Amino acid sequence: MVDNMPRESAKAPHHPRVAVVWSVLSAEIERFAAGTGATLRILDVGGGSGGFAVPLAELGHDVTVVEPSANALASLRQRAADAGVTDRVQAVQADADELPDVAEPGSADLVLCHSVLEMVDYPDTALDALANACAPGGAVSILVANRIAAVLAKALSGQFATALDLLVHVDGVAEGRDTIKRRFETATLTALVGGSGLVTEQVHGVGVVGDLVQAPETATGEALREFELATASRVPFRDMATSIHLLARKPMR
Repeated sequence: MVDNMPRESAKAPHHPRVAVVWSVLSAEIERFAAGTGATLRILDVGGGSGGFAVPLAELGHDVTVVEPSANALASLRQRAADAGVTDRVQAVQADADELPDVAEPGSADLVLCHSVLEMVDYPDTALDALANACAPGGAVSILVANRIAAVLAKALSGQFATALDLLVHVDGVAEGRDTIKRRFETATLTALVGGSGLVTEQVHGVGVVGDLVQAPETATGEALREFELATASRVPFRDMATSIHLLARKPMR
């Protein structure tokens, strides 16, 4: 390994697209266990059908998923039942704007917010709510769409006008042609996170080349996973990835 990122947990999904995120989360879980040995209280905001929540519950942690889609929550409950972790997974139907109403202050040791900040009206307000729900000393895991990757993808496909729109638009979107409200860059994301009182500890790129690979996953899975782990924290690869993953810490009082 070129990078010193930790190995994924045995319970973690092995798709290369999520290998980097799982490595970061695994290290955070190990850090917490070394300090207290206790079960983590995890809050997964926009957790969908439990792609992260159920494997985390299988590791023995208590996970609350806050998700607006009733269909996704139904799938989450079924997935949790199939995995035998129903008692460790709580499903709450609400969106990110309602988080202060459904999560007690300081109630989570680890907060996940993956692919959510692109969609909310006020990401700064959402981050304030995430920070409020996180216990002092706890961590917040944030995954967002990367503007630079979107610009490069459009330019390389010959869509230069759209690429230019993404580059110059204040929120990194193609007006009237996008399904999300904004994209981020590392500097803008860390500034936003800092404004909520959280302290950025790690930034990684997720999907440095994963979305560009055309070969079948069976032929590239392990090698691609190793490549993604090795390049995730290395500039310029990190800043060209499809998504940006950031781990922030809530200071102790």
